[in-house]
Amino acid sequence: MSSSKLNRTLNQGFGVFLGIAIAVWVLRGFGILTFLPGGVIWLLVLAAIAMAILSYVQKTWWRY
Repeated sequence: MSSSKLNRTLNQGFGVFLGIAIAVWVLRGFGILTFLPGGVIWLLVLAAIAMAILSYVQKTWWRY
């Protein structure tokens, strides 16, 4: 897998995880997804942060 394709995949993963986390947070606030614990939202946010860090590290430090 080329460097740019990997970086694009990591950026898309970041967007997906962040989007899902925000959607779950909003729906939970409206009372629609009240059965989901708050830890699920934190896991999604942490996964998004991890994807962003991996994307940054891959782009700046890992030269193929």
